[in-house]
Amino acid sequence: MKIKIGLIWRILIAIGLAIGLGLLLPGISEGFAKWFTKLWATFNMIFGGFLNFIVPLIIIGFIAPGIAKLGKGSGKLLGFATVIAYTSTIFAGIFAFFAATTILPGFIGSVGKANIGEAAREAATSFFELEMTPIMGVMTALLVAFVFGIGMAAIESKSMLAVFDELNAIVEKVISFVIIPLLPFHIFGIFLNMTYTGEVAKVLSVFSVVFVMIIVLHLIMLTIQYTIAGSLSKKNPFALLKIMAPAYFTALGTQSSAATIPVTLRQARKTGASEKVTDFTIPLFATIHLSGSTITLVSCSIGVLLMNDLPVVFLSYLPFIFMLGITMIAAPGVPGGAVYAAVGLLGTMLGFDESMVALMIALYMAQDSFGTATNVTGDGALAMIVARFTKDKRAVSSTTDSH
Repeated sequence: MKIKIGLIWRILIAIGLAIGLGLLLPGISEGFAKWFTKLWATFNMIFGGFLNFIVPLIIIGFIAPGIAKLGKGSGKLLGFATVIAYTSTIFAGIFAFFAATTILPGFIGSVGKANIGEAAREAATSFFELEMTPIMGVMTALLVAFVFGIGMAAIESKSMLAVFDELNAIVEKVISFVIIPLLPFHIFGIFLNMTYTGEVAKVLSVFSVVFVMIIVLHLIMLTIQYTIAGSLSKKNPFALLKIMAPAYFTALGTQSSAATIPVTLRQARKTGASEKVTDFTIPLFATIHLSGSTITLVSCSIGVLLMNDLPVVFLSYLPFIFMLGITMIAAPGVPGGAVYAAVGLLGTMLGFDESMVALMIALYMAQDSFGTATNVTGDGALAMIVARFTKDKRAVSSTTDSH
């Protein structure tokens, strides 16, 4: 019987092995330790180059058809639902920024320049350099995706949408069969190098603080969403959260908003929102509402910047948060889809290098299922809000209060 190990467990195993070998090998042979670390630095250089190469294709392949498909729907309901989802996502990002910049500096500052071993060593470099130039820049890819996405929606193009859907399928295959399987090895190399240089203690300390903080922020965000929805519908927000709990725990297991849609839809109907609204908004929100993922991305990126003694400025972060709400549209139905869609922005807008991106991915993946669970659970609250402001008289039924 073949045992399948989940991605999060593979990443944790990779981190554990990297730390163990990074501590053990220098004591056995400093020369072999340096050669072994350079070998993985070379792998990381190749993998990081390929990841940078594929980013523009990810942006075009996901965002263009995602925007085009948003053009299909029932007019005003579509527009209103989209505004509500985007507003929730942006609010989550701003909320996470102020929480993270308030909480994390104290913890990360106390970690300081902690290292393992008597003295820090220089980071290993690759044996050679291999340039993989992307076909276009990140901002160019975004513009291309917007132009074609909006254009396809405007002319209701079916043939061109089919092409972009196939591009989407190809990029998803690359992510599923190349990037995801190799990701633990990439993270292994990053942590091996950090252990070799003596920086891993600092990183792990930050990981634990960020992890706990993000879970708390997720719960606060859900409380805010359901307090608003409950106030509008005159229902107990905690009773509504209890109704949506099955969707939360299903998403924890599947790590996919799309795979959780049937459960989210069933539970959202029990909150009292009409079938007309829930049947339309829940599948839509599974694609465009990512408040939990945004909290995770913003918090993790701030943690990585602080770890590297880089400044965190709100006026620089605000455009990043606004762009996140767009780039994560139609993020792939694979674990970590949102962070792959955001990789380009991390580099161009926040100045992340390859090692920082790898740390970001590792931090994000540890939180991915919780972010997804927050996304889909919040979808129920947003569906209630949309229902409250639609003209459908059955939008919020009082007959379901007993659920």
